Amino acid sequence: MAFRLKLVPDETRFDFFRHQVLTFGFSVFLVVASVVLVLVQGLNFGIDFKGGTTIRTESTAALDVGAYRDALAPLNLGDVSITEVFDPTFAADQHVAMIRIQAQEGDEAITPEQMTAIEGALVGADAAVKIVSTESVGPKVSGELIWTAIWSVLAATVAILFYIWLRFEWQFSVGAVAALIHDIVVTVGIFSLFQIKFDLTIIAALLTILGYSINDTVVVFDRLRENLVKYKTMPLREVMNISVNETLSRTVMTSGTTLLALIALLVLGGDVIRGFVFAMTWGVVVGTYSSVFVAKNIVLFLGVDRNKEKKDPAAEFFTEKVSDADN
Repeated sequence: MAFRLKLVPDETRFDFFRHQVLTFGFSVFLVVASVVLVLVQGLNFGIDFKGGTTIRTESTAALDVGAYRDALAPLNLGDVSITEVFDPTFAADQHVAMIRIQAQEGDEAITPEQMTAIEGALVGADAAVKIVSTESVGPKVSGELIWTAIWSVLAATVAILFYIWLRFEWQFSVGAVAALIHDIVVTVGIFSLFQIKFDLTIIAALLTILGYSINDTVVVFDRLRENLVKYKTMPLREVMNISVNETLSRTVMTSGTTLLALIALLVLGGDVIRGFVFAMTWGVVVGTYSSVFVAKNIVLFLGVDRNKEKKDPAAEFFTEKVSDADN
């Protein structure tokens, strides 16, 4: 007999709505607290949103990111990000790095004197290094990036709103979008609370969280729709509980295996992707929570018209054609 790992029994009877006032109230508190944190404390924007200078370097010696960072630290340049660039077209002894330095106070780009100091510091860490190119991003472009990021998240949310509306009912759509807004706002609030660097990679993480969270919500909504037909006289709250319990094993396994990979990346992935992975890890946790305790509570509050029989457009079209033919 094959061994099967079960994190959750096949049949569970948890009452997920027993403390719905507390769970939903806690979610509302988190959203309000996150908004207040962002308004009062702000976000620790990275170079992508603050502007700065990007320096591309090449060296024949193996790249040591830590040595580069230590060499630049005494220059007090502010936020400095160093990443190694990999490309299959590079030669065996071609080691490329991208050094991003935040905009200096009073200047959009670093001054020639600072560039000379940077080059000298890098040569001190790696005698074979040379600066290949430099590019500067001003505050105006950075401001445009912020608005572009905001519109991208809003556009994804609106698209999901219409998708759920067409696939289910408008009550399901409102619940799903409320859960998504909850996930995004609370994630941004965590970044504001701990002042973790917020850059374009975090925007990518937020968009990924939207997709992950709605996937979990749709799975439960699908089961709920099936059970609404199966248990026509059962109260909506009980049908919801059954639906969540029936999909609980799938939810725990999916979230658990995803978290295993994310935690490994969070611990071993290094500084370059740590912000992105942290956002994803937090997003998986809060997204799973909101699928049950936010989306379902909204649907329960709004109610569902269970007496409404949906008509099949294809069947109606066929019936009309047959009727016309008879006439």
